[in-house]
Amino acid sequence: MRSDRLLATLLLLQAHGRLPAPEIARRLEVSTRTVARDVEALSAAGVPVYAERGRRGGVVLMPGFRTDVSGLTDTEMRALLALTDQEGDLGRELASAVRKLLAAVPEARRPGIARARRTVIVEQHGWRRPVHEGPALAVLERAVAADERVRLRYRSASSGTTATSTVDPYGLVSKAGVWYLVAARRGVPRMFRVDRVVDAEATGAPARRPDDRPLEQVWTELRDRLEAAPDPVVVQVRVDPAWRDRLLRVVVGQLVEEPRGDGDRLDLAFRAPGAAVGALLGFGAAVEVLGPPEVRAEMASRAAGVVALYGASR
Repeated sequence: MRSDRLLATLLLLQAHGRLPAPEIARRLEVSTRTVARDVEALSAAGVPVYAERGRRGGVVLMPGFRTDVSGLTDTEMRALLALTDQEGDLGRELASAVRKLLAAVPEARRPGIARARRTVIVEQHGWRRPVHEGPALAVLERAVAADERVRLRYRSASSGTTATSTVDPYGLVSKAGVWYLVAARRGVPRMFRVDRVVDAEATGAPARRPDDRPLEQVWTELRDRLEAAPDPVVVQVRVDPAWRDRLLRVVVGQLVEEPRGDGDRLDLAFRAPGAAVGALLGFGAAVEVLGPPEVRAEMASRAAGVVALYGASR
């Protein structure tokens, strides 16, 4: 992205005063021709920067000029480094931008930055949980940046069916490694898990949101509403070891805590008893519900109904 590169160039010159164009190109991972174009762009924007020819020449920032961007503190640099551990295309773009910005940090402070990069890792997703990005994320990011309406083909979590909707985005949110699109559908703000977006297409029409509230406010409202829902039902199960891995692939999102070793007992959290029965009944005798009693009783009742149905059809 050119804007972060221009800022990085300006910060480099602010820190050093004068730098050869090849050195700027090396630090920002671009060509010297790109550096020359960026210097022209900065000059056209009113920044007192110019190129000097000759043996001791280079790109020069007029002495005394300071940008409105103050030097990064050590804490700010560590925070930026942590952000670069995001997954996927957006994470790679962010990492590239941060590298260019950090290239402007004075030499004396670089050992501390290098140490932070070696000793701090921020991983956004949990154990046994795949990265939830989805193929539509790049399309949605571009549509959000352009403030355009989006046509989604979205897969329902409960039924597995897909439906097409036209939505007006507020923005994108990454929470615990899962990306969400916050958008208005028929004038009502909603959140859509990006990994359930089967297909996305920017319409080219401007987004028409029902209000001018910022993304943070809308997201907070949706998040708080979800977290205020009734507490989940925690179901204790015993699983046949031969079926354990298969069960974990299905219920990984319901694990209360990470399983220890090859144990045959797991605690799973579901929205309601019916959701637990629907997810577990298909495993038959390979999975036994140990509690709570109401879920165990519902499993028995539902299983008896299945036996009666198919037994009567013989």
